[in-house]
Amino acid sequence: MPTGLIRYQHTGNFHFVTFSCYKREPLLAASSGHGIFEQELEKVRQRHGFVVAGYVVMPEHGHVLVSEPRTVPLSAALQVLKQQVSRKLKRPGDIRFWQRRYYDFNVWNHDKTVEKLKYMHRNPVRRGLVPTPQDWPWSSFRHYLTGEMGTVEIESHWTTWRREHPQTSAPPTLPNTGEG
Repeated sequence: MPTGLIRYQHTGNFHFVTFSCYKREPLLAASSGHGIFEQELEKVRQRHGFVVAGYVVMPEHGHVLVSEPRTVPLSAALQVLKQQVSRKLKRPGDIRFWQRRYYDFNVWNHDKTVEKLKYMHRNPVRRGLVPTPQDWPWSSFRHYLTGEMGTVEIESHWTTWRREHPQTSAPPTLPNTGEG
């Protein structure tokens, strides 16, 4: 374990987590990798009982903004996610699919949550992959913008509204998308 690495768990706060493909290769861009990552994130979310506030899947890395799981430590849930994705996407002869470690930043307040959501959602634009965040299909941005339900359940104003008003399709006002 690297010296100086400290992870703060059991804080009740969100964690902004970044993990990268081995040698930063664009391994998630091949073989429907983005979609497979989303499917596995949702399976692991359901299995281990954590909240996903946001995510983006890039060609060579991913970001998630998540709560701590109810059933296992966050590191164990992330390990399962990475293992499931690599089992489905690792090519014959590849040494590994993911870098061994991940970056974990504790998100202590609402302003930091919005900052991390903006960072994630703008990542494909900064990289020149799309002109606007809503053009990148493998993120939670469109959920925040329109309430669109995708592969991964996102905990947001939209989700709360749907739980409280199951017969109504959308809240009367737009939530804070993290972009304003």
